[in-house]
Amino acid sequence: MQRAYLDHNATTPLSPAVADRMAVALRDDWGNPSSVHHFGQQAKAVLDDARSRTAALIGAEPSELILTSGGTESDNLAIRGVAEALEPTGRRHLIASAIEHEAVLNTLKALAKRGWQVTLLPVDTSGVVDPDRLRAALTDQTALVSVMHANNEIGTIQPVAHLARLAKDRGALFHTDAVQSAGKIPVDVRSLGVDLLSVSAHKFYGPKGAGALWVRRGLRLVPQLTGGKHERSRRAGTENVPAIAGMGVAAHEALAALDGEPQRLAGLRDRLEREVLAQVPGTALNGGLSPRVANTTNISFDRVEAESLLIALDLEGFAVSTGSACSSGTLEPSHVLKAMGFPPHRTQNSIRFSLGKANTDAEIDRLIGVLPRVVEKLRNLTRTPARA
Repeated sequence: MQRAYLDHNATTPLSPAVADRMAVALRDDWGNPSSVHHFGQQAKAVLDDARSRTAALIGAEPSELILTSGGTESDNLAIRGVAEALEPTGRRHLIASAIEHEAVLNTLKALAKRGWQVTLLPVDTSGVVDPDRLRAALTDQTALVSVMHANNEIGTIQPVAHLARLAKDRGALFHTDAVQSAGKIPVDVRSLGVDLLSVSAHKFYGPKGAGALWVRRGLRLVPQLTGGKHERSRRAGTENVPAIAGMGVAAHEALAALDGEPQRLAGLRDRLEREVLAQVPGTALNGGLSPRVANTTNISFDRVEAESLLIALDLEGFAVSTGSACSSGTLEPSHVLKAMGFPPHRTQNSIRFSLGKANTDAEIDRLIGVLPRVVEKLRNLTRTPARA
């Protein structure tokens, strides 16, 4: 069976060049980067190169980058680190959008239990934060605002630069989770005007277990991992040299691919949307058409459970996602679609298609050919029989 992977927002396949670089690092660059001898300095040179390449992807200086284990750690370090650093000033108010990743939302819940005040900003049916909502929520006690750059479920791009200016006008810091935007659209920390920005390597064809947090020079945050003086005393622990080396290569490739690849993916996505909405009755697009990342679409299929459709498509050779959390075998409604104001059935009948560089026109054609039949079959299975 031919299989097509259409779940790139969950993770991306490792680039061959990344795998090759990691193999070399595992074999040859095994020294501890903190050691002063030849082997340690050889490993440190690997980190320096990867740090520079990753910084270039987001328009940053290498010295401003803290190397982490991925997006979740970067988000935690940004939010907890800033909150604890500003706690003595009396600023104990945190703001985020209601459609943030769980790495942000659950961190805010934990801080709320410790006494921080938390405000979650609603979004409209396009999935965009209204700047006026942020302006009204900001107070003189607001320490940090965290709004993601691009949403993982619907692909919506937030007006981060505008939101960051509003936060700074009230003396608050601004963090953005750019895990789903870095490598998909141009990202520049200076243009965005943010104070902290998170990225994760496995979202742009790098390895899992490597990421980074960009921190504006001069900003103080409290380390969340304590121990040695790694990462300029901001993140203790011996660095994962092979994974970070892979992230550097992936970042370099992702930056080069921004010239052309987003346009190709947008063409595939738009054709997929257009044909599905035309050929499958009872379908609707979740989120606005623009602005959004080029590879992502989220479509609602009326009278079909998303989990059943996901499994049916997997049996046909297509890997997709519900965009919802699955816990203990029970499909939970999408908190993103729920926050957008959709009724309960729509939060549970939606499928996310997220494309990547290996996807082809032929795969999209095959998917379009399969979907109407699969959806109709599932609807027939759940159709209530007429009374005798």
